[in-house]
Amino acid sequence: MRLDKFLKVSRLIKRRTVANEACDAGRVLVNGRPAKASQNVKVGDVIEIQFGTNSVKAEVLDVQETVKKDDAKELYRYL
Repeated sequence: MRLDKFLKVSRLIKRRTVANEACDAGRVLVNGRPAKASQNVKVGDVIEIQFGTNSVKAEVLDVQETVKKDDAKELYRYL
C-alpha cells in the first residue's frame, strides 16, 4: 500500500493530500529515511512524522485498504 494512503486509512494524517504534502516536504520518515508518498508500506515498518517541533513514531502492525474509524488504531502501534 502507498505511504500516503496508509497514513490516511490509519488516520495518522486526516487527508491524503496533506499526507502527500508532508512527504514532499520531507517530514515523513520510513525506517529512518525520508520517504516519498508513493513508497510501499509493509508490516514492521517504522513511520516517523514530524509536526513542527513534535514527532510521532509508529510501527505498522497491519495493512488494509479500508477500515472503520474505530478499528484504525489496530493498524499501528505508537513507539
